[in-house]
Amino acid sequence: MMIETLIAVALIGALVTFVAPNRIAGKLAFLISLVPAGLSLWMFATFDGRGNALLEGDLAFESRLEWIQLGAYDISWFVGLDGISMPLVVLTTILVTLAIVSSWTPIDDRESQFYGLVLFIEANLIGVFAALDFFVWFIFWEAVLIPMYLLIGIWGGPRRKYAAIKFFVYTNVASLVMFGAVIALVFGLGDAVTSFALPEITAAMLDGGPDGFFGVAGPTLASAVFVATFVGFAVKVPVVPFHTWLPDAHVEAPTPASVLLAGVLLKMGTYALLRFNFTMFPTEIVEPFVVPIAVVAVISVIYGAMLALAQTDLKRIVAYSSVSSMGYVILGLIAYTHFGVGGATFQMVSHGLISGLMFMAVGVIYNATHTRMVTDMSGMADRMPIAVGIFVAGSFGYMGLPLMSGFAAEYFIFFGSFGADFPYAPVFTALAMFGIVVVAGYLLYAMQRAIFGPYSLETDYEVSRAPLHDVAPMFVLLGLIIVLGVAPELIFEMIHDAVDPIVDGGEL
Repeated sequence: MMIETLIAVALIGALVTFVAPNRIAGKLAFLISLVPAGLSLWMFATFDGRGNALLEGDLAFESRLEWIQLGAYDISWFVGLDGISMPLVVLTTILVTLAIVSSWTPIDDRESQFYGLVLFIEANLIGVFAALDFFVWFIFWEAVLIPMYLLIGIWGGPRRKYAAIKFFVYTNVASLVMFGAVIALVFGLGDAVTSFALPEITAAMLDGGPDGFFGVAGPTLASAVFVATFVGFAVKVPVVPFHTWLPDAHVEAPTPASVLLAGVLLKMGTYALLRFNFTMFPTEIVEPFVVPIAVVAVISVIYGAMLALAQTDLKRIVAYSSVSSMGYVILGLIAYTHFGVGGATFQMVSHGLISGLMFMAVGVIYNATHTRMVTDMSGMADRMPIAVGIFVAGSFGYMGLPLMSGFAAEYFIFFGSFGADFPYAPVFTALAMFGIVVVAGYLLYAMQRAIFGPYSLETDYEVSRAPLHDVAPMFVLLGLIIVLGVAPELIFEMIHDAVDPIVDGGEL
């Protein structure tokens, strides 16, 4: 019942925070969030799962309860964790706690509703990573959209309504496409499945796949569903060309919402791609799409980095860098090797920590200067040495500095993709590696313009050292980034154990 406890604490905490007075809402939400964070760390320390959740693995903290009958299919409350989902649950609970603390300075209006929505997001994110029945999983998946839409639309910047609507429309339409495709697949499997349990659907897919649906042949249906689910999840990731909602959402969202959006919500898409497209479908269905997906991955890496290089808004720089970083995840997944898929999963966690740190740092600078434009400031290192120092460290983590988690993630992905069997794998990997050079270019440019040199600021605000509660969450994230860079085996061994059954079933 540990997963249920995590979700229940976050949901009840959200309700309590909603009705709490504004003056205590932030502190109350922080205290409540410590419970899921502490419990998830204990679950991580005692984790005893084996194998992959969709491939007859031994789940940790598993529970299953029959819920309702939908025609010939059972819908169950079915949750459990393996080596892929466990690190993402821990990432979620830690980032939510730190995001709440980072909200204390910028959020000064309707605090109780803001913090209640953050805790509501936490509950549903845990559900996304833990649910193993498709209907239950989809409920959590969709429920995440509502609070994030409200966080952007109520507490965001001048164009918050446009950004919130664009975010909701893009992701909701993609979800509908994905939902319809999976339902068609289940119906096409016929008597091979009697429930919406993801392990049962996966077993049926790997044991012959669908017979057909509405006159569509089984292999054609499977291929169509693969494309539809890939597009649905690619919008959430997002990858080029489905990325246009992301910069608007990040720029208009309050900084804590950007932390959660980049740190965890984007990982919903890559996690779903791994679970559905690269675990559920047999290799003969995936193989024809390998090269096109590799092209999408490389374009996302290079184009995202180039777009970041052209920006002068610090938030847009970090936002576009997320598009580039998610391209690496897609490359690792499509490599279909132990290190490729394992590195992609490691990158999900690493990018969650680094992007969260970067958005927090940008938020701290904005709180003091009331501008995010690198052309409007310089010499911030003299006035905010600690916050700026952490920002510089996070930037080097993004660039893949050794002994930081970004280096380990990229090394695993490149090592795995170089050894992949699909056509031109070394060429795609080399092109993706060039993205690191562009990353260094735009981050070094931003630091040189905004941080170093003589102090100047084109606003009337006086800049001074950031308060402790603003820099403390960044210290925690930087510490975790270094810990995973020095000792990646803390989570990589767990990830590797869950990835092995996927690639052992048939490498591309």
